[in-house]
Amino acid sequence: MSMLPILLPISRLSTDPHQRHAQLRDYFCDKDAVACVQGNQWLLELGWSNEAERYVDPRLDEGLAWWGLVEYREIAIARKRRGRLLLTLNDTWTLESWSQWLQKQPGRSHADVVVLHVDDHKDVGSPRLFQQGEGWCDPISGKVVALDQPDSVTQAIESGALGMGSFLTPFLHFAPGADVRHLCQAPKCVTTVDSVVKPVWINDTLLVPSMQRPAIKLVQDATGVGPGRYRFTNDLETWLEDVALCGKDILLHIDMDYFCNRYDGDSDFIENPGPLDIPLERVLARIDKLSAALQRHQLIERLVDITIAFSPGFFPAEYWAPTCDRLLIGLGEVPWHD
Repeated sequence: MSMLPILLPISRLSTDPHQRHAQLRDYFCDKDAVACVQGNQWLLELGWSNEAERYVDPRLDEGLAWWGLVEYREIAIARKRRGRLLLTLNDTWTLESWSQWLQKQPGRSHADVVVLHVDDHKDVGSPRLFQQGEGWCDPISGKVVALDQPDSVTQAIESGALGMGSFLTPFLHFAPGADVRHLCQAPKCVTTVDSVVKPVWINDTLLVPSMQRPAIKLVQDATGVGPGRYRFTNDLETWLEDVALCGKDILLHIDMDYFCNRYDGDSDFIENPGPLDIPLERVLARIDKLSAALQRHQLIERLVDITIAFSPGFFPAEYWAPTCDRLLIGLGEVPWHD
């Protein structure tokens, strides 16, 4: 897709190449950004990385061979759809899947949905979208983004405006009455915390500091679940409390790093693995436990959309193949065969 030229004042970025690299990596997150001086401005060029080191995992090629990819730059856009099920590598594509579901709900209240978020991360960072009237603009492509228009969401992911770590934020702005249940493992979650979801706006930090971007503030509140609330828990039964009784559609997002987050996107973890580096047998047991809980609460048939993300650089690539069909069968899906 065509991109607008990204020009910044010289003062906006550090002249030190290491600091400038850190600034750009922090802002653009998924995409590699290269800054070159053009007159008295910086000219930025964005692209998907084709370097294995970007994805940390030394056994990445094993997972890609199973998936069927030959180039690392394809990781960012890789996804496979079948009915209500989306398999993806980067979990940003969850928002595209939800957008496709939203497009099929004309005239319905978007509060009538439960989001089951299974992940080692909250994913409520601020995406690179600018407020424009009652909607959003992608500052990288210059195009309008609307969650009930899936093509616009797809384009915003491809441009880098929407990325990992922030895909829940625009959805909760669009559907602030969603009932969000986030299942997370220790050490990131060791108890249950209930919060009210507050859609807010924050100033941009690089491209146009005068523009505002959507953000989410979770305000801890008294115990309880329901519309406009966010439950963060490590307990399966607490996670699914009263979901069977509410009668609402359910969007299920599973980031496989919930089961094992060996690397957490950090190359230091290759030498010193994180606390969620567990063997395959325990990962499979956790998958069975999750599936059994959903079956026990009779929720499998209520899942209107299922997204499973394998998260290169987080969930070990050599686990992708043996865990995929195990999880699909547990969710009432047939094994995946291309």
